[in-house]
Amino acid sequence: MYFEGSGAEILVESLRVAGVEVLFGVPGDTGVALYDALGRQPCGPHHILARDERSAASMADAYARVAHRVGVVEASSGGGATFLVGGLGEPYAASVPLLVITSDIHRASRGSAAITEINQVELFSAVTKHQVVIENASEMATGVAEALRVATSGRPGPVSLIVPEDVFEEHAQVTLPAMSDALLPVRTVTNLEIVPTVAAWLAQASRPALVLGSGVHWSMAWSEIVVFAERFGLPVATTIHGKGAFPERHALSLGVAGANGARDYSNEYLAASDVVLFMGTRANSTDTDGFRSPPRSTPRVIHVDIDPERAGKNYPGSLALVGDVGHTVSRLLEEPLPHKDDRTQAIKTWIAARRARYEEPPSAHPPRGLDPRRIVEMVQTHWGDNILVVGEPGTPTPYVSAYWTSPGFRRDVILPRGHGAMGFAIPAAVGLALAKPLDRVVAFTTDGSFAMACGELETVVRLQLPIIFLHLSNGSLGWIKALQHFYMDRRYFGVDFGSVDAVAVATAFGLKAHRVNTLEELRQVLERCDDGTCADIH
Repeated sequence: MYFEGSGAEILVESLRVAGVEVLFGVPGDTGVALYDALGRQPCGPHHILARDERSAASMADAYARVAHRVGVVEASSGGGATFLVGGLGEPYAASVPLLVITSDIHRASRGSAAITEINQVELFSAVTKHQVVIENASEMATGVAEALRVATSGRPGPVSLIVPEDVFEEHAQVTLPAMSDALLPVRTVTNLEIVPTVAAWLAQASRPALVLGSGVHWSMAWSEIVVFAERFGLPVATTIHGKGAFPERHALSLGVAGANGARDYSNEYLAASDVVLFMGTRANSTDTDGFRSPPRSTPRVIHVDIDPERAGKNYPGSLALVGDVGHTVSRLLEEPLPHKDDRTQAIKTWIAARRARYEEPPSAHPPRGLDPRRIVEMVQTHWGDNILVVGEPGTPTPYVSAYWTSPGFRRDVILPRGHGAMGFAIPAAVGLALAKPLDRVVAFTTDGSFAMACGELETVVRLQLPIIFLHLSNGSLGWIKALQHFYMDRRYFGVDFGSVDAVAVATAFGLKAHRVNTLEELRQVLERCDDGTCADIH
């Protein structure tokens, strides 16, 4: 397909051909030509104006996770690019495919100390997989195709596309390559010869376990995983990013494992397992409770990862299987397996007993304020399973991770534990609402994060998005204060700040906002929100 136009027009047309439907960004001086091209192309990507670049990145991040598409974000040179970096660490660490488009200074101005001049290749090298610099308009279409290919190949991640402002105005005739960002490319298992060994280890184990990460979501291997776990009789834990990869009401579900929002019996089981199979997870310290669940002394550990540099890395001596989770599971299901009904029933009985104790209702009268666990459980009881949930990395993460019961078969809970940057939930909720416009979105935020990102409430109102924000207020940087409480002998420093009336702030932006002090008041407000209007609950 031939196309003739300016570099900006070629970029917009390339995004359209690739199937990009939404682009998040903030305009700047060096990107004016791009915005002009976006405005003149009625069939191009729908532009979402964010209130700062870091928020735009978080929107694209969350959008990509649940839409299963490449998220696209745009920023200008200088301050736009440097602000954008703050939102890219999370998707880079969490393996989320993004196309990061930035405009740069005029090619003729390089090295002249021009305002906003910065080496963007070096700037983005720590938070993107790859950087593509477009030196001529004729390179634009192939540059976009290359960026999308790299973003979705192997371990997904952000890729930077850097375009000097004069290239946007330069004209060229190009051939648009066939490309689509809708689904990740087919990825296979590379060392198939060890699959029989993996199956044999699982069959011979007395206390096996399966730990799932976000790789299951990118493979969309949810159904295959259930069949695999049931056939092999494997109890299943997930990481925080893997939450939703397996139904948490299933008799074989251990829930979330690790160091931040785990179910205690999940870590207990993994700590004493004799064979543990990690699939699509980093298997890092957080995911394994400081390498205690399972310990590195576990007799047999198998690690399946699409990235050859990660497979087996954190458990020396483990069996590394490089490949896609879905293809690996399909191949394992071809292996003969002896019946292990007695083992499976014993595992189910063990899980049922621990789960019953874990799910006992908490005290009806917490010593102070509202119990976040009760809030999380009440929200799910009220609206059921068919909603999307996002939370901040601090206080909301352990409560949502542990007490929100995911029905499985999709990624429905987004918690930023790649880097754990604050100020994520409010803009991420925008990305979720745009990715799944028929789903209700609930966002759990807190005082410190609210102050960082509350400007995006204007975006929510402007777009009329049906998002419910639950603001958990503790008047401090609560997670850090808790660490000081437990590990620094209650020497609190740098964590307390002045009060902010979040209800007044939300109201000023045009949301319906309510302050609640009891669970009964919360229940009443949730009922008022059933009409789909935006609300901020403090």
